[in-house]
Order: sequence, then structure tokens, then C-alpha cells
Amino acid sequence: MEKGRLIRMAKVNIIYWSGTGNTAAMAAAIAEGAKEAGAEAELITAETASADDVRDAKAIALGCPSMGAEQLEETIMEPLMEELDGAISGKTVVLFGSYGWGSGDWMRDWEDRVSSDGAQVWNGEGIMLITHRMMRRSMPARQQDVTSQV
Repeated sequence: MEKGRLIRMAKVNIIYWSGTGNTAAMAAAIAEGAKEAGAEAELITAETASADDVRDAKAIALGCPSMGAEQLEETIMEPLMEELDGAISGKTVVLFGSYGWGSGDWMRDWEDRVSSDGAQVWNGEGIMLITHRMMRRSMPARQQDVTSQV
């Protein structure tokens, strides 16, 4: 897949966990964009998701904000990821989430994990939305660009 370009897909499942609504809003925006590109998009909360939701999709989007010491949410999203680790090989995966502190290490760790599982991370990196405006000044340029587009 060409970097930065989504191909027309039969089905995209967007699986996410959201604590405050920021990641849910990102999921809805991704679903809208996928539909505009001609894909069938389904929003699935992490609470109800399983590996079956990955198997029947051409591509998937996984969303989770940074929690604690820059990690995935531990009670729902991390157990789901443990289940998905064996199911995402060969899939195109969009990673997304929001954070209000730190430097985005949770996303880089997640990118490495998904790549190690044999999936291709869309555009080579996850999409991060910073939720604390004061920190925006210190963000890397790639995060500022994404923030202004979401």
C-alpha cells in the first residue's frame, strides 16, 4: 500500500476504547472518512470486540488513548490486544488515540507491537491527538499536522 493513501476496501472495522470521548470522536471521524472513500465501516467498542471482528475485515483501525505511564488501557484494551496479537497478521491497521501528557511513547510501542504481529501500520505511524493545548507547542511537527487535520 502506498504511504499515506487508503485503498478502496470492502470492509473496515474500527475498534476503540474511549474514556473521555476523545478517542470515540476520532473513531467516528475515521468511519466517516472510510465511508467517503467507498468502504463499509463499522464502529465497534473494545468492550464488545473480539478476534472475529478482525478476521472478517480487509483493514482495521484500533483506537485507545494513552493511559498511566503511556500505555494502553489495561482492563479492556490490553486484554483485547492480547487476543488480537494472533489475528492481525497480514492486515492493514490504522492506529489512533489521544493523550494529554508524555511524548507519544505508547503509540510508538503499539506500532512496534502491531508490526511484530505481522500487520502493516497504515502510513507507517499511528495518529495521535493531543488533548492539552499547552503541550501542543512541544509536539513533534508530525503530531501537530495530524492534530490540525482531525
